[in-house]
Amino acid sequence: MYYVVETPKSFEQASQDLELAVKAKQFGVLHIHDLGQTLRSKGFDFHEQCRVFEVCSPAQASKVLGIEMNLNMALPCRISVFTEQGVTKIGMIRPEPMLAMLSDNNELHKIAQEVETATQSMIDQAK
Repeated sequence: MYYVVETPKSFEQASQDLELAVKAKQFGVLHIHDLGQTLRSKGFDFHEQCRVFEVCSPAQASKVLGIEMNLNMALPCRISVFTEQGVTKIGMIRPEPMLAMLSDNNELHKIAQEVETATQSMIDQAK
């Protein structure tokens, strides 16, 4: 269900490289949530780093929503850069099995597989 890789890069470098990889695959970065910073700013004792990148291919999102509008709740895709006990990782919930839990439409599964291939490539490129 998850695709997670470790990287020897720093958290900051992996974050920058992921953003470049997303753009190189012609996806857009819609927003970056810095969960670590948010938790610390709210007074929580959170020592790890965690950024969640909301990424989207408008062409693929349009296809998905044209088939099944309820799937808007599963969009956009999210890729995270985070640390765990000093190790930087990049990961995502794989789109294809997630979509399989939400719909049995074969056309949607094909789109999800295409998006998964692209997002996995982004992660591999950034690591």
